[in-house]
Amino acid sequence: MNRDDAFTPTSLTASEYVRELFEPGDNAAVLVRNRATGRTIQRIARAEAIVSPKFQEWLAGQSAAGADVYVGMNPIKEGAYSRTKESVRDIRHLYLDLDRNGDASLEAIRNSPDIPAPNFVLDTSPGKHQVVWKVTGFKPEEAEALLRDLSNQFEGDPAATDSTRVLRLPGFANLKLSEEFIVRARHESKTVHTPRDFALQEATPDTPRRAGEAHERPRTLPTDHRSQSEQDWAYAKRALARGDDPEEVIRRIADFRGKEKSDPAYYARRTVTRAQLELQRGRGNSHPTEEDRPDEAQREVP
Repeated sequence: MNRDDAFTPTSLTASEYVRELFEPGDNAAVLVRNRATGRTIQRIARAEAIVSPKFQEWLAGQSAAGADVYVGMNPIKEGAYSRTKESVRDIRHLYLDLDRNGDASLEAIRNSPDIPAPNFVLDTSPGKHQVVWKVTGFKPEEAEALLRDLSNQFEGDPAATDSTRVLRLPGFANLKLSEEFIVRARHESKTVHTPRDFALQEATPDTPRRAGEAHERPRTLPTDHRSQSEQDWAYAKRALARGDDPEEVIRRIADFRGKEKSDPAYYARRTVTRAQLELQRGRGNSHPTEEDRPDEAQREVP
């Protein structure tokens, strides 16, 4: 549905990609993370400044020095100096990080009659992709509920389903690999999508929270899919291991499980407390993947 058959796909540079994501006056977050030094820098700047030769030269220098380069996917409010949910001005994009069975998941997305074709497809490493849709009319909670739904159906990374997410910026190297891989972006559609354009057949518990949905639908999951409690547990350990505020992790889980638990706040706090204890004992297999999802960083002015 909503296939942009008249559009000819094109490759995008970093500056071209930012211009397509944002209006010139939008504030956007750019983040660089150097694994070797452990240093993370976040800059909030107008899109017109980010695409400038001076800013791009700075990013190129950071990349050459060993840093991965990311961009936030939603604009930041005027005067905000952090990338929090409260700082997000509006929802401009939906996205999936396809780091498991990436080629097959991308093909399934392209062939699905229930969702639009992506506006952008990024190749982040061999067989791994990030897909991005341009959208309008989404509230933050509606967007995050749909992102979890999409992640469940197309084997996306469940950790990359919040409105503050940063994804890779094309034209720069993915430096977590043993061999350098330059991230590439293809522009595949100019259509801007609304909540009605996404009509997944399989649902997660928070599907009714999506815009225009008021009725319950049965949850259908693959037979090898982990239970939601197991997913909550894994998410809590992953988030805590990468340094997220425990109270924020509790809030996220409670919000996600609000329609399933009689006391979602108690459930969420118990899940996070147990995850903290296990991590403190050194037994948690948290599988932190902050390399592609750094969430907190200092702000430095160019």
